[in-house]
Amino acid sequence: MVKSGKRSVLITGASGGVGRGIALACGEAGWNVWIAARRAAEGEAVAKEVTDAGGTGHFVSCDVTDESSVADALATVVATDGKLDGAVHNATSDLSATKHAVLPDFTIGEIRHQMAVSMRGSYLLAHLAYPHLKESRGALLLLTSEAGFEGKAKLPVYASVKAAQRGFGRALAREWGPEGIRVNCLAPLATTPALDVAFVNDPSMKARVMGRNPLGRLGDPMQDIGRAARFLLSEDSAYVTGHTLMADGGSCPVT
Repeated sequence: MVKSGKRSVLITGASGGVGRGIALACGEAGWNVWIAARRAAEGEAVAKEVTDAGGTGHFVSCDVTDESSVADALATVVATDGKLDGAVHNATSDLSATKHAVLPDFTIGEIRHQMAVSMRGSYLLAHLAYPHLKESRGALLLLTSEAGFEGKAKLPVYASVKAAQRGFGRALAREWGPEGIRVNCLAPLATTPALDVAFVNDPSMKARVMGRNPLGRLGDPMQDIGRAARFLLSEDSAYVTGHTLMADGGSCPVT
């Protein structure tokens, strides 16, 4: 097994939306990029886009809530590239976009699903990627949200899991720092299919979101969010850890 000279990163939930944008930005830098997702057709398409952008794109099947699936995905990356330089947990529950309701309207099953994707997924990726990131002195990046800072009406579960991810990331940054592993979070606001669905499900949401955005626009998943993520995964941020970068056009008043 020969280690690739290119930076090798795995991104969960990268078959669309912000995950796709991060993958394309990493491809733009010439990296090996692994699209870890459940949807094979969409994942393979993004992998081709990564290659077309200048990197080397791969699809690997991955269910972030399943330990063996995450382990197999990471094993595939390391067996192919000889290393893992970065891992990104971007996958989120479909309910984050489709379920906008007050807390009593959520079932325990719906709450468990969001916790499984966001928190169990974060734990599994961190736990299983740890030895590889230790060897490479690499980086872990967790996608959180401004909802985790300030709370959101009708998004009580989503706000909770996103706040938990940020606390988890800060703890790991302190725990893993002596071993050279950096851990950061990124809170994006971007044009995505999930946000489009959310705007449809809550017609007043778009006006609220855009009404407090100083830059007056939603971010582009690749140019605005992907490149910010790439910075946190690269050596350019070698002295940045335990941080949450807000890539939201200045929308969130809490940092």
